[in-house]
Amino acid sequence: MTNAVDTADAADASDAAAEYDVVVVGAGPVGENVADRARAAGLTTAVVENELIGGECSYWACMPSKALLRPVTARADARRVPGLRQSVRGPLDVAEVFAHRDYYASNWKDDGQVSWLESIGVDIHRGRGRLAGPGTVAVEAPSGERYTLTARHAVAVCTGSRAVVPDLPGAAGANPWTSREATSSGKVPGRLVVVGGGVVAVEMATAWQALGSRVTVLVRGKGLLAKMEPFAGELIAEALTEAGATVRTGTSVAAVERREGGSGPVTVVLDGGERIEADEILFATGRAPRTDDIGLDTVGLKPGSWLKVDETCRVEGNDWLYAVGDVNHRALMTHEGKYQARVAGAAIAARAKGEPLDTARWGAHSATADHAAVPQVVFTDPEAAAVGLTLAQAEAAGHRVRAVDYDMASVSGSGLYADGYRGRARMVVDLDRETVLGATFVGPGVAELLHSATVAVAGEVPIPRLWHAVPAYPTISEVWLRLLETYRG
Repeated sequence: MTNAVDTADAADASDAAAEYDVVVVGAGPVGENVADRARAAGLTTAVVENELIGGECSYWACMPSKALLRPVTARADARRVPGLRQSVRGPLDVAEVFAHRDYYASNWKDDGQVSWLESIGVDIHRGRGRLAGPGTVAVEAPSGERYTLTARHAVAVCTGSRAVVPDLPGAAGANPWTSREATSSGKVPGRLVVVGGGVVAVEMATAWQALGSRVTVLVRGKGLLAKMEPFAGELIAEALTEAGATVRTGTSVAAVERREGGSGPVTVVLDGGERIEADEILFATGRAPRTDDIGLDTVGLKPGSWLKVDETCRVEGNDWLYAVGDVNHRALMTHEGKYQARVAGAAIAARAKGEPLDTARWGAHSATADHAAVPQVVFTDPEAAAVGLTLAQAEAAGHRVRAVDYDMASVSGSGLYADGYRGRARMVVDLDRETVLGATFVGPGVAELLHSATVAVAGEVPIPRLWHAVPAYPTISEVWLRLLETYRG
């Protein structure tokens, strides 16, 4: 049996019909990790993918977006350092930034990811995979050839999510950007309207403003990053405004106008009738599951729906079907999907071998972090990093809590990091258990603080023990000591 069925092999696709222990539909980072864990347990495994092996994160999300943003934040940091700021007054080298981005997107080729999957013994089937009944996946190869794969133990749906363009008059025909175009464009638009206030919106506004676009951000709600602590969105809005962008909250788009063919200037019509003209419009207004055309109806599920799962990521009501990553709507982030994949892969292997499962809270076969310790970094300038519950979320969940805030500019390491450092930290403490339920940091260079907070939250480390975790002086991480001192008073 070959390790891959691609366009060149399409004539022989019918010969690839086979039975495996595990069949994974979708070979993004989540599907790759399910396959890896299944193979590590000795289970025969196949993946089915109709786009690039490596998925959204590798080519149109995490990797290219962060490659675009790194020069932006590095320049911003350098401009805050005495003796260096005069050397970085000029504009970014756009061509070099794009080349850097293209390199980290592997030039939109998946050879390296294919080689890795083949090296661990996973069979790759190029084509569109659809469920065709319990334990069965029908594959349509690029040539149109059709064949069937069957799974002895599990099928894992790892098809991810797609950007949603809202159903507004003129929007569909205006050829708008979504996250894919925003991370892969090779041209800087003179004027860019960003619709939305979430992570994609603020990151892409940051990147394109720095690359030379005049950016206008239109937010329907009260502020940016509504799912984080309010001060995160406020500080990022201030920074975007200082950088030259326009941020407008409480603003809704009523229609989009662009000449037929989706080229030329685009006009954004607001609810009140105001018109804004731009060269491109980016809709960063949410995601939908890629489950509309994967055969869910053949197993009694609704096409296009998010798939509800238990703590092992097995779809409720099934003993063979798993939904891992974005499709289960638990935490739509690559690192969290890969975490789920490790849990699901271990659970699939244990069930296949008849071994007992540990599904208790924080057990080996329980994706507990999805509820209690989801980490996230927003790679803007300043960065925002958070894990666990916000104050509002903790209170809504019924916890008796206290929020402890600290001005990050008062930490010695922050002042050394950058002149005029601005930032804020918050620790949310469960007063009954004296553990950290959540933490948020906003400021330059805070992304690398996040894992210490994640360990504290996931480990449910008691506050008295955290006193013994001594931060090195003088680092930004001393904010932990300041938070603890503020808590104790």
